Amino acid sequence: MLCLTAPSCSPSLPPRPSRPAADRPGPGISGGGNVRLSAVPAPSSLRWSWPRKAKSKFSVPVSAPRDYTMATAEDGVGDLPIYDLDPKFAGFKEHFSYRMKKYLDQKHSIEKHEGGLEEFSKGYLKFGINTENDATVYREWAPAAMDAQLIGDFNNWNGSGHRMTKDNYGVWSIRISHVNGKPAIPHNSKVKFRFHRGDGLWVDRVPAWIRYATFDASKFGAPYDGVHWDPPSGERYVFKHPRPRKPDAPRIYEAHVGMSGEKPEVSTYREFADNVLPRIKANNYNTVQLMAIMEHSYYASFGYHVTNFFAVSSRSGTPEDLKYLVDKAHSLGLRVLMDVVHSHASSNKTDGLNGYDVGQNTQESYFHTGERGYHKLWDSRLFNYANWEVLRFLLSNLRYWMDEFMFDGFRFDGVTSMLYNHHGINMSFAGSYKEYFGLDTDVDAVVYLMLANHLMHKLLPEATVVAEDVSGMPVLCRSVDEGGVGFDYRLAMAIPDRWIDYLKNKDDLEWSMSGIAHTLTNRRYTEKCIAYAESHDQSIVGDKTMAFLLMDKEMYTGMSDLQPASPTIDRGIALQKMIHFITMALGGDGYLNFMGNEFGHPEWIDFPREGNNWSYDKCRRQWSLADIDHLRYKYMNAFDQAMNALDDKFSFLSSSKQIVSDMNEEKKIIVFERGDLVFVFNFHPSKTYDGYKVGCDLPGKYKVALDSDALMFGGHGRVAHDNDHFTSPEGVPGVPETNFNNRPNSFKILSPSRTCVAYYRVEEKAEKPKDEGAASWGKTALGYIDVEATGVKDAADGEATSGSEKASTGGDSSKKGINFVFLSPDKDNK
Repeated sequence: MLCLTAPSCSPSLPPRPSRPAADRPGPGISGGGNVRLSAVPAPSSLRWSWPRKAKSKFSVPVSAPRDYTMATAEDGVGDLPIYDLDPKFAGFKEHFSYRMKKYLDQKHSIEKHEGGLEEFSKGYLKFGINTENDATVYREWAPAAMDAQLIGDFNNWNGSGHRMTKDNYGVWSIRISHVNGKPAIPHNSKVKFRFHRGDGLWVDRVPAWIRYATFDASKFGAPYDGVHWDPPSGERYVFKHPRPRKPDAPRIYEAHVGMSGEKPEVSTYREFADNVLPRIKANNYNTVQLMAIMEHSYYASFGYHVTNFFAVSSRSGTPEDLKYLVDKAHSLGLRVLMDVVHSHASSNKTDGLNGYDVGQNTQESYFHTGERGYHKLWDSRLFNYANWEVLRFLLSNLRYWMDEFMFDGFRFDGVTSMLYNHHGINMSFAGSYKEYFGLDTDVDAVVYLMLANHLMHKLLPEATVVAEDVSGMPVLCRSVDEGGVGFDYRLAMAIPDRWIDYLKNKDDLEWSMSGIAHTLTNRRYTEKCIAYAESHDQSIVGDKTMAFLLMDKEMYTGMSDLQPASPTIDRGIALQKMIHFITMALGGDGYLNFMGNEFGHPEWIDFPREGNNWSYDKCRRQWSLADIDHLRYKYMNAFDQAMNALDDKFSFLSSSKQIVSDMNEEKKIIVFERGDLVFVFNFHPSKTYDGYKVGCDLPGKYKVALDSDALMFGGHGRVAHDNDHFTSPEGVPGVPETNFNNRPNSFKILSPSRTCVAYYRVEEKAEKPKDEGAASWGKTALGYIDVEATGVKDAADGEATSGSEKASTGGDSSKKGINFVFLSPDKDNK
């Protein structure tokens, strides 16, 4: 979430019914935005161990399967399955029962009056401009208006002949018959809603449900016009590819289309599809998360001050262009999530939803009145989530993007602000359940999120829905029928804060291994998290990317591979790889990276604004840095590819087994098991340990699966990948306390300074690798992985290998480690 004016943010930028019923309930009352807050520790009562016998220092088991059936009573809600998760929830039964009953009542009311949530969420087929038989019909909810007209190019902006009528629910409508068999309002023509405020004035507004909005780019500060988007069948984009299946663990590539080009200008949906999507696929991500898709008049808001909720951002193209992008991603096996902003709306009146607020009461507005309807840090409006038409508008908005554009899910922005009446402002959550379940909770907003998650998973069972919540509210990521809010994942927002603190304020030897491990594992075991070391938040103006924090000005002078790396560059590249890898491997049940950070994109992100003289210079991605062979950015990019490929092969991100066995503060080493892999991270700036003893679960032979110190990743090639590491039993069988670091087996390794290595256990039936299958110690170690290289040079001989040539000539590579596929950036890889 980009915080526009909050001082605690780092950084800040200048900133109706389809089936009417007489007994339909009247609108109610309640509220919802997000600021970066201090990290919240998970309650200790939920730090359960896995497996029990291990008694590990840190462990995170798998979430319990969601196979419960909610028990209900005639007068409310009976025992909810969530009470089985944590006995402490029983102390808040009154709260849970209240919000669950409110959810069920609202859902029942929608079923009674609208035919169910699915029908209710088809609002975009009723509201706005639609074709019904041989006429164009326009509907708009504006109960406070005294009179209304539809104006536009089609009537020369004179609405006297197109006055609208109002029903009992505040919905204005007009039916305009086709002319000579063609719509009276042509496709791609401008339109606006003109209404009488009741004080003698008429105002023009962009239709709330408009599907496209544009402005005159030649005029500074020109207001947006609504555009009727209804292309003829020959011009409509037709999807050709099905949605990819939901992965066991999402590896998410967060991207902003507008700033995805190399040139300092706004990039387009089609350019992103053709130029950037292949890169994302080549780096083995399985999900793309798109920011700033909903139209926003202020570009520098990063897309978080939405003006037109059903319109795609016209800066990057048309709705058909966006459909092309999503379909192209699906063709590559990439799922697409949209960054959706339902936590607040832009304060703009001329071109935004706020223009429909003309001083009416909250029951007749999208927003709350008074202070409750205004977010003082974001300068934006807050929705009334109890209002019937607000529910229709927001739920239909979600369905619109899923049905019309084939999005596979959403990342909900600003969830913390929605969950609480205080919006998280000046709050530091300490983990007490009283902070989450009490009078501070905005139950209407919680109920909306429950309805939204229930709807999305009903429409698309494989939808992925992520919450950006810094508060750590329990059961946010448990299913609605259990008593939860229904999200699939939450973002682990405390992790990047830890890394920033260390990089800015602590010497390398002051880094705490237990502190790092605690931050990465401090999550509720029954709720899944997406871990990330840095997102767009850590790169926006006023701060720096992680690579730039590490190497700063030397990135301008020291990244040439034609000269020895300086200590700063050597340290920076090593820690960049280690920080991202340990965050991925230990920090959650999915992983997220922001566009460009995979190869250490330097500098910061700064959108054109008054403060920088409207410059686009820092609003782009310099892909050429990773493409130029003699620059070191390629090493970080290659390691990012390998990290994701490792999960493709071993599925450690989706594994319930996560055990931290060693946090050596003196030697600066962290050892843990995740799935079938053993990970060793040596953060010491200078010390290498030969014969370092590593605990593990299963006995047998272990080999290197991934090594950050390999020359192909810009390392020093100190780890021998041909070596077999045989385990030795530890302690008394079945008595963990007698074992080595509570692990029943161990093996010894070489652990170089500032290096991370993942080891895999060789299956007994695996073929013995041939001696010539691996590179020798000290050379680029391509032998321990199966490499298909295209335009990637083998450092051992300086020659580029072809796309079909195997770098390893030894045995069956599928039994030797990961399948690591290099692809050139311009290869489509379908």
